[in-house]
Amino acid sequence: MKIPTIIGTIDRRILINYQVDKDVLTKYLPEPFRPKLVNDKGVVGICLIRLKNIRPKGLPKTVGISSENGAHRIAVEWTENGQTKQGVFIPRRDTSSKLNSLAGGRIFPGIHHLADFSVNEENGNYSVEFTSDDKTFLSIKAKESTNWNKDSVFESLECASDFFEKGAVSYSPDKIGETFDGLELKTYEWKVKPLTVSEVRSTFFEDETIFPKGTVKFDNALLMKSIEHEWKSLKEIKKH
Repeated sequence: MKIPTIIGTIDRRILINYQVDKDVLTKYLPEPFRPKLVNDKGVVGICLIRLKNIRPKGLPKTVGISSENGAHRIAVEWTENGQTKQGVFIPRRDTSSKLNSLAGGRIFPGIHHLADFSVNEENGNYSVEFTSDDKTFLSIKAKESTNWNKDSVFESLECASDFFEKGAVSYSPDKIGETFDGLELKTYEWKVKPLTVSEVRSTFFEDETIFPKGTVKFDNALLMKSIEHEWKSLKEIKKH
């Protein structure tokens, strides 16, 4: 799927990250993707992103749209023309925008589930949750911090930041189920802060038919704010 270059502002982006047993991810991921490992663990998560003034490059902000969105992500590698590539596989997307939901898989890459979002942000505290049209639920309560989780698979905030910055390429299943649509995120600035999480729930990662009990563990959460960016369409990958 080829779309024009899209630009806008990432008003707020929360990356909720988990560590997962690599064998579980290897079994779950479709070919040609395989888990990208950190200290022998796979890395998965949810990106909670509020977008503003999203529009084709070259058009004014007045025609842009805004929305709350959630993307479930798995850090992956794959081989392309004999070279190892890295990015994220996105098995599902959720959005507050009816337009995004209708256009998902047609204009925008990936199927977008319509969801009700509840967001409360003040004084460095964040409470975000959504329930989608198929009852998928996510909730997080967190606050800005300077502390890093000592139990993380990443040695430091800098290591985590570098890892996720390199995961700028994403692939999602198309609507027909024959290919994976690709997008590349280019941020004009990259800066993350750690979040201290007091509560997090995800029915997707709590689904024991996919992630058996004891195979997935919360790792860390990161925050980005007010980032100008653009998305570029990439050549699709055909299913093997």
